[in-house]
Amino acid sequence: MLVLSRRVGERIFIPSIGAYVKVLAVKGGTVRLSIEAPAEVLVLREELRDKLESERRAQASSLTLSGK
Repeated sequence: MLVLSRRVGERIFIPSIGAYVKVLAVKGGTVRLSIEAPAEVLVLREELRDKLESERRAQASSLTLSGK
């Protein structure tokens, strides 16, 4: 894991996917980020990724149980 400190307005570049992460604001315990990535790079919040993964597992399980 890489841990970086950035100030508001500073960016981090991720060359392997050609994406930038920029710190827009820090207020209290909340950090607002901007993510600039190519259209083919899927960017998801963790809770949405977890939900999709759970739905995929449930669908695969029902396909296995139904013998399809």
